[in-house]
Amino acid sequence: MTIAVTGGTGFVGSRFLDVAVQAGQQVRALTRKPQPARDCVEWVEGSLEDPDSLRRLVTGATAIVHVAGVINARDRQGFERGNIEGTLAMLAASTAAGITRFIHVSSLAAREPKLSLYGASKARSEELVQGSGLDWTIVRPPAVYGPGDRETLELFKMAKLRLMFLPPGGRLSLIHVDDLARLLLALVNGDEGRQIIEPDDGRPEGWSHKEFAKAIGDAVGRRNLSLSMPRAMLRFGAAMDQLLRRERAKLSADRAAYFSHDDWVVDAARRPLPALWRPQVDTEEGLARTALWYRGEGWL
Repeated sequence: MTIAVTGGTGFVGSRFLDVAVQAGQQVRALTRKPQPARDCVEWVEGSLEDPDSLRRLVTGATAIVHVAGVINARDRQGFERGNIEGTLAMLAASTAAGITRFIHVSSLAAREPKLSLYGASKARSEELVQGSGLDWTIVRPPAVYGPGDRETLELFKMAKLRLMFLPPGGRLSLIHVDDLARLLLALVNGDEGRQIIEPDDGRPEGWSHKEFAKAIGDAVGRRNLSLSMPRAMLRFGAAMDQLLRRERAKLSADRAAYFSHDDWVVDAARRPLPALWRPQVDTEEGLARTALWYRGEGWL
């Protein structure tokens, strides 16, 4: 079996490659620039905008794991180009190559497409997958954390300073990147098709924002003060982040709208069946290991 993967150089995709190779799978992964050679991985240089590279990526593959996507863009076109047009290109390449198994990594944001441009683009990508006629499975991860993640890193940095600014009151689900990678591999090897899956760490009602902040504080060994910010303040913070950090900004107006929603807990009815997959990483332990990794890399 050869698995064709997009987004293999990103946070989730790179960990999926690790898990797949450890399981003895052959992987072919798309990359925009040359990568170091590694056993069981064939790199295909190209992009989602290059049909020839996509043809080379999928030819002879038995399944597609489409991880690539855009989580932060300057405008609607940026999200549509990365999340809608990119997915459409992969569906077309898969269909042309006669590959039917298609695992699509979406987001919980797709449940609320009117909240953000990101969520709207993910919802539209899901519609394309569902209308493709392929043997598809859509995975909607909640907040993903773990070694190598630069998004959650911002929260760890605030916790180290003992002051955490949070969105308005609400709840969210979490999943460690290793658990998500294991789920994607299980879906490739399983026969579960044409369903939407929402995995998490197994915590029934998810985490309140303050519970999550405390868990991160514990992970870095700091007791911190957490402050819930009104929506208006979150929008102001986004404007300031864009002004000060420009291309390096993490908080956009679109993300502020997404973060302000009060319910990003997975739907229990959409959790994977235990026979297929169970989370293995305890969140408190996973956060502590993530903090340790950040320190070791000099990120924290």
